[in-house]
Amino acid sequence: MNLSNLIKNRAYELGFSKVGIAKAKFYETEEYNLNQWLDNGFHGTMKWIENRKEEKSNLFKYYPNAKSVISVAINYFSGRSADYFKDYKISNYAWGDDYHDLVKTKLFQLLDFIKKIDTSYNGICCVDTSPISEKLWAQRAGLGWIGKHTNLITKEFGTWVFLGEIITDFEMDYDISFKTDLCGLCTACIEACPTNAIVEEYQLDANKCISYQTIENRNDIPLDFKDKMNNWIYGCDICQDVCPWNHRFEEITNETAFHPRDFLVSKKINYIYNMSQEKYSALFKNSAMKRTKLKGLKRNIDFLRN
Repeated sequence: MNLSNLIKNRAYELGFSKVGIAKAKFYETEEYNLNQWLDNGFHGTMKWIENRKEEKSNLFKYYPNAKSVISVAINYFSGRSADYFKDYKISNYAWGDDYHDLVKTKLFQLLDFIKKIDTSYNGICCVDTSPISEKLWAQRAGLGWIGKHTNLITKEFGTWVFLGEIITDFEMDYDISFKTDLCGLCTACIEACPTNAIVEEYQLDANKCISYQTIENRNDIPLDFKDKMNNWIYGCDICQDVCPWNHRFEEITNETAFHPRDFLVSKKINYIYNMSQEKYSALFKNSAMKRTKLKGLKRNIDFLRN
């Protein structure tokens, strides 16, 4: 069995749902598109994207020895918000344990496996906290295509996947890039967005996005969002909920760490709002929801109520 297949088999053994490999390369169009997006101010207050734009648009600025990019995806779907929540909604991805830790742990295990094959091999593990355009690399590795809502869509699991990468310093056998846009004429995601955050096909203005406002924005939520939040207090799944590919192919993940925590689905919104900091730290330990902090969650709830 050749090296690429050995690595792929090990990735599946570790619990990844999809894996593909692309040749490391600089793409001028990627650099241009990112700069245009930033120039339009579509990144909002996410200054780290602007600060690391050279690395994000040029892999070699981040990892000069790059030869190959191993892209992985793991299914995280464990239901829809409407199935669990009555008086508030939380984005599916944040119900269980923080995916950053779980995905990166598996990536390090995969990299250790690679290094045991040949001690001269090296690489770097990435999740979305790294300055890498992971959806583009996933598409180049054949995992799926980027939909009009700007999420990666896979034929097997829809959009409900976390992505990760290992950038290696050695060449491998490469997969065929996924070049077919299977969104077709569908515009369900654009039509369903209550804030018009998808300003045109394949273009997202984060400033108008409910997920951005409830998670990344540290300031007051603009009054323009009044009566448009659809009871989301952390993130938003609207564009994914309406995607036909999700309706056809979503399946419950085998990774129980992504399943919803009991208190989230059994308690009313006041339970979260009235939490002490000590209780919040204990219940949300190892949760992606800690990103917005208790203060942020209370701000989001207040905005829905007032």
